[in-house]
Amino acid sequence: MNAVSALAAIALPPLVLAVFVLSVWKTARGLPARRWRHPGWWVFPAVVLIGIGCVVWFVGAFSGGFDVREACAARGVPYDDAYRTENWREPSQWFPLHNRCDADHDLVPAFVNPSLVAIAVMLVGCAAGAVATAIIGRKRSEKQD
Repeated sequence: MNAVSALAAIALPPLVLAVFVLSVWKTARGLPARRWRHPGWWVFPAVVLIGIGCVVWFVGAFSGGFDVREACAARGVPYDDAYRTENWREPSQWFPLHNRCDADHDLVPAFVNPSLVAIAVMLVGCAAGAVATAIIGRKRSEKQD
């Protein structure tokens, strides 16, 4: 590992965490102060949603662990090798997340996929909010001129 890679591996996680915490703080402080009327404020809730979405996705993607057979046994569910062989692509999909022991039992928690959809919808809402506030702000400035 060269020096730049080592520096990135050390500095990047605290930097990402700092940006997330700053965005949570700016979002919480901006709501009562009505800063959502400014298009640029919508970046902060979007960053918060992206951070939460990443955590939820990682929970789902790594829910089976390294040994799925062992994870199924720990939950008291039989591991169906024939089902896993037939549906071998399913655990590697980005969305929807599934890691099934058999046809009836999924190791991915039930909240993961609906949460990812809700977060995606809210991200679209953030973009729409930014566009709407920009248009409204432009119309107000034109009326004042």
